Amino acid sequence: MVGNWIETHVHLLETLLFVLIYAISTYVGIKVITQTTKPSKALGYLLLIFFLPGIGLLVYMGIGENRRINKIYDRKLFRDLKRYEQVKMRLYKHTEDNIEHHQEEVAQQTGVIKMLLKDTLSPLSLHNEVYVLRNGEEKFPEVIKALKEAKHHIHLEYYIFEDGVIGDEIKSILVEQARAGVEVRFIYDDFGSRDITRRWCRELKKEGIEVFPFYKIHFFANRLNYRNHRKIIIVDGEVGFIGGINVSDRYDNSIKEKHPLYWRDTHLKIVGSSVSSLQYLFLSDWSFASGKDIEFHECFFPKSTVKNHTLVQIASSGPDSLHPTIMLATTSIIHNARQYLYITTPYFIPNESVYDSLRSAALGGLDVRMIVPFHSDSWLVNKAAAGYYEDLLNCGVKIYRYQKGFIHAKTLVSDDDLAMVGSANMDVRSFELNFETNALVYDSKVAIYLREQFLQDLEDCEMLDLERWSKRGRTLRFSESVARLMSGIL
Repeated sequence: MVGNWIETHVHLLETLLFVLIYAISTYVGIKVITQTTKPSKALGYLLLIFFLPGIGLLVYMGIGENRRINKIYDRKLFRDLKRYEQVKMRLYKHTEDNIEHHQEEVAQQTGVIKMLLKDTLSPLSLHNEVYVLRNGEEKFPEVIKALKEAKHHIHLEYYIFEDGVIGDEIKSILVEQARAGVEVRFIYDDFGSRDITRRWCRELKKEGIEVFPFYKIHFFANRLNYRNHRKIIIVDGEVGFIGGINVSDRYDNSIKEKHPLYWRDTHLKIVGSSVSSLQYLFLSDWSFASGKDIEFHECFFPKSTVKNHTLVQIASSGPDSLHPTIMLATTSIIHNARQYLYITTPYFIPNESVYDSLRSAALGGLDVRMIVPFHSDSWLVNKAAAGYYEDLLNCGVKIYRYQKGFIHAKTLVSDDDLAMVGSANMDVRSFELNFETNALVYDSKVAIYLREQFLQDLEDCEMLDLERWSKRGRTLRFSESVARLMSGIL
C-alpha cells in the first residue's frame, strides 16, 4: 500500500511538473513572439523552448533578447554620436576630395562608399599604407614591433586574449612600455577572453595599465548574446591593426604544442589617416567600458605623413549602431560586382538579404566562389551552414571546403578593385548581435594580392560537387535542416 501511495504521488508530481514547464514554456513562447524582432530568431527560440523545454528555457534566459540591454546600447550610441561631433571635421576633412579626385578608381564602388558615408561613422581616407598579414606568423611579429616602438599610447581591443607564448610576450611588452611612460589601455570581451582573471587585471593595473571588460558578464543576465568581437590595435594614432586574428597561440602555426590544428587567418596592418577611424571607435568603446571619457586631443589623431594614396573606409556595427552597417556593405559589394566575388568565411549563416544577393549574383553570371571550413570549432554552426549549400550550388556558386586545417579568415574580394577584411563573419550573429569592425580597401594591389591568396587557399580545399552533394542521406539532410532552422540564434 505504501508503494502504491508513493507511485501515485510520484505520478502526480510528474504531471504537475510537466504542466508547470508547459505553462512557463507557453508564457515564454508568447514573449518570444511579441518581443523578438527577427522572425528567424524567434523561430529558433521557439524550436528550442518546445522541443527541449527545460534546456530551451535556460538558453532563452541566458542569451535571449533583452530590451534593457538594448537601451544601454542606445545610450551608448547617443553618447558616441555626441562625441563624434568633436572629431567629425577632422575625419571628414578630405572625404569629398578623395571621391572627386579618384573617380576612376572608385567608380564601380561609389554606391558602397556613399552608403557608408550616409551611415555617418565611415569616412573615406586617402593617405594610407595597407599590408596584408597572413596568419599569426606574419601578424604577431608586426604587432610586437609596433608595440615596442610606441612613444605615446597603445590601445588594444580584443575578443580573445589568451595566455601562452604570444599572450605572455605581448603582456610583458605592455608592462615594459607602461613603465616607460606610454599610456596603455586595453578592452577585452568577458565571454571570449576567459583566461583574463581578476588577478591578471590587477597585475596590469599595478603597472599603470588601464584594463576593462567591454561588458561584465553575469550568467543569465542576457549579456552572453552581445559580444565585442573586434580585434584592433592602435599605436600612437599612426599604426593600426584590424582583422580576424585574436591573441592566441593557435593562430601562429609555428607554435603548435597545445594547438596542432593548422589555423588559416588574415589580418591587416594600416599606417595612415584611416587609423583615426579606428581610434574614434576605440575611444567610444573605452568610454562605455571604463566609464571614463577621454578628451580627443591631437595626440590621439595626429596628421598623417603617409604619401601613399590607398583609399580605406572603416565600417563598424553592433547593437549600438543606427544600421547593420557591415551587412549593408556586404550586400552593396555583392550587388556592385561585375566579374567575380571571392569570399572566405569560417561561419556561414547568412540573412535573407545576403543569401538572395549571392544567389542573384551567381545566376547573373558572376564568378562567385566561397571557401568555408571542413574542420570547424562549432559542429552545430557547420551543420547549419551546410543546409544552405545545395541551393547555392544550384545557382552556380562554387563552394570549397578547406581541408588543411581550420580556416578562420573573413575576407571578400571583388573585381580586383575592392577588398574587405575584418572581424565580421558572414553570419547573423556578426550582422546583428556582435560588435564588429571591417576595413574596406579600394586598391587594386591589395585586392589582387588577396585574390591570389584566395586562389592559393583553393589548393588546400575540396570543391563541393552538386551531384554528389545532392545525394547525401536523409538523416544528414534532416539534421542540417533542423540546425538551419536554429540559425537565427547561433
